[in-house]
Amino acid sequence: MGAAARTRTAPLRLAFWVLIGASLTTLFVFGQPAPQASPRPVLIELFTSEGCSDCPPADTLLARLDREQFVPGVQAIVLSEHVTYWNHEGWLDPFSMQEIDERQREYVYRFGLQDSYTPQAVVDGTTQFVGNSPNAMVQAIQQAGTAPKESLTILNAHWENGGVDFSVQANAGSAAKLEAALAEDATRVEVASGENAGRTLQHVAVVRVLKDFGQKGLDGHTLHLSSSDLMHGADAKVPVRLVVFATDRKTGHVIGVAEQTLSR
Repeated sequence: MGAAARTRTAPLRLAFWVLIGASLTTLFVFGQPAPQASPRPVLIELFTSEGCSDCPPADTLLARLDREQFVPGVQAIVLSEHVTYWNHEGWLDPFSMQEIDERQREYVYRFGLQDSYTPQAVVDGTTQFVGNSPNAMVQAIQQAGTAPKESLTILNAHWENGGVDFSVQANAGSAAKLEAALAEDATRVEVASGENAGRTLQHVAVVRVLKDFGQKGLDGHTLHLSSSDLMHGADAKVPVRLVVFATDRKTGHVIGVAEQTLSR
């Protein structure tokens, strides 16, 4: 190798070590690993029913998402919301709520759909799709994970007077309102009739209490959710999740969401 060639390679070596040094600077700050960005919280609602034979695969997918958190960079906060309109098909879903029907009808209007259906998944109030589709779920969550979120912090959550007292610290602005839910995991030993007759069904984060606190819910004062609809006694084998989310009052989009697990 001639002198000219050696001269040309010296700057290349220097550039290589500069790049390595920059990379190490990114990974370590004063000898410590650089902090990683926190996962961005995303709300996934599944409208489902024990009377719908297409729903168990969606229930299983939601439980897997909750357990494995398989979308990188995102904290998936899940809610299983049971509707009542399947109850006339031979099986009364014990977790169904009229409030859930009303919530889903709002989405029917916002998304311009012809009617309600199950299983329907809604991500951050912005995207809806058939809830037993893994590909659609991943794509919707990834997209929601790129949107900025307002910070919500649950403060002083505790059991009090037959329910849960808590407050929410937020900077969500005047266009937002606060909604909150109490949810618990549940297992049905056996469905006796209807489309899922003879099946054992498992559910994750089943909404048992849902309340719209409006704009005033975000001002930091103490709020209360009744626990009368929760499972009690020997059936209460799992902790309860308190999920709070701020939504834009005009669009229904979720602009902030947080959750906390409460032991019983």
